[in-house]
Amino acid sequence: MITTSPPLREVRALPWGTLGLLTLAVLSYPFFALGLASLGAAWSTPEYSHGPLIPLISLYLFARELHHAPLTLEARPQRWQGVTVIAVALALAVFGTRAQIADLVTYALIIWIMGAVLLSMGWQAGKRHWKPVLHLIFMLPLPQILYWKLTIALQLVSSELGVILVRAADIPVHLSGNVIDLGVYKLQVADACSGLRYLFPILSFSYLFGILYRGPFWHKAVLFAMAAPLTVLLNSLRIGMVAILVDAYGIEQAEGFLHVFEGWVIFGAAIAILSLTAIGLQRLVAEPKPLSEALDLDYRRFAPEARRLRNLAPSRALGLAVILTGVALALWSGLPQMTTLPPERAPLSSFPTRIDGWQGTRRTLEPATEQVLAASDYLNAVYTDPAQDAPVNLFVAWYADQSQGDGIHSPEVCLPVGGWEVSAFRPHRIALPHRAPFEVNRAIITKGLNRQLVYYWFDGRGRAMTSDWRAKLSVIVDGITRGRTDGALVRYVTPIRRDEDIRAADRRLTRFIGQSLPRLSASIPD
Repeated sequence: MITTSPPLREVRALPWGTLGLLTLAVLSYPFFALGLASLGAAWSTPEYSHGPLIPLISLYLFARELHHAPLTLEARPQRWQGVTVIAVALALAVFGTRAQIADLVTYALIIWIMGAVLLSMGWQAGKRHWKPVLHLIFMLPLPQILYWKLTIALQLVSSELGVILVRAADIPVHLSGNVIDLGVYKLQVADACSGLRYLFPILSFSYLFGILYRGPFWHKAVLFAMAAPLTVLLNSLRIGMVAILVDAYGIEQAEGFLHVFEGWVIFGAAIAILSLTAIGLQRLVAEPKPLSEALDLDYRRFAPEARRLRNLAPSRALGLAVILTGVALALWSGLPQMTTLPPERAPLSSFPTRIDGWQGTRRTLEPATEQVLAASDYLNAVYTDPAQDAPVNLFVAWYADQSQGDGIHSPEVCLPVGGWEVSAFRPHRIALPHRAPFEVNRAIITKGLNRQLVYYWFDGRGRAMTSDWRAKLSVIVDGITRGRTDGALVRYVTPIRRDEDIRAADRRLTRFIGQSLPRLSASIPD
């Protein structure tokens, strides 16, 4: 018997256009590595844990738009705009990486994605797909300064509205800052309760709601604008309900599963209210639709759209983009490192432990903390004075070279950890003898009923700076013009006693800074 083997299944090679786009993505990856690592770290936090879902939703929106797009593109699409956008994105990514500003790199990544869409589809067809690309913004973390200001504002508003609900239930309550005093129990409205972890996913959902909604543009604008106030109101309701339950059944009601469950209830309630609002808006048009028709939900398969993406045609613009990216990568890889000249300085171990009436005790950091800090030299000491009501902690981290990625971290890393929450944050001007007035970051941090006052700044070769962005940018400038990339973080912390006026803590820190700062100049050279 003669048997025949089944025919081999034909393996279809990827077309040159698709291969070119994949090559472009591989060559571009090193430019965005810092931003992608930053996104991974942000997505591991509760506030941004929704981040991995955002690209998937954007892909869904993109596939929907492709489904409704014409099957044939224009005969000679203009793709050069895509090359320009990609070049701008790469330049911004290089600058962000050199300055070690991950936020710039992540924004550059979104610009690059838009450039890839324009390059693949042409200007006329590609520009119609800006909505899925813009949706990717919701996966990015906020800059730290904006994050803190927004957190503090939401804490205060949520606390005040929550207390209104508690008083409406005839429960005696007093609000001090972000601490809800119920008499027997005291609740702190911490960062986790500010509402930010609900705001970002609800904003993303509102944006998606606006795209899928069939109705006038002003209806879409209303649905999106509702996200922020809706989050604040529902979070305030959550805080008020927690306080009422704590007053009735004990402090356990503010912890554990019930606390997490209440968060999911808030998110679900927000979605339900947006849906009801959409139904109400439909009643304002001549021919209202039910919600199932008002929302353009398309669950069909998008395999044909995926095949269209697989069959990208090659183009001169795509080839040029690949060549330019490859040349840029080669130039960037061969870019000489900034030559640094470590200045003459005294080690921080020689910093005095006795300063006028203050007596200091040095404390070493945990090995894991030292590894994250990655400082060339550091000082961590607690100073006490019998004439003062509270001690002062002085922490200095000095970096000999910040051009390789190691260097001053963002304020989120620099402030104390272990459960402390930022309850106030603003610039503060200090006037000291024999020195021109300069600004520092002033923060009040709380843990339970304990409070601490924090002053910190970045010392960049003789300049005191409050912005970590400015500090990082100055490293690039001084590395080129002065051959120096050293710098330091200087931080002073003092407890605020229960019965103490915060202004007394300000005076204590200012006095000790005036006494200790001149002695730091030997270890932090100008």
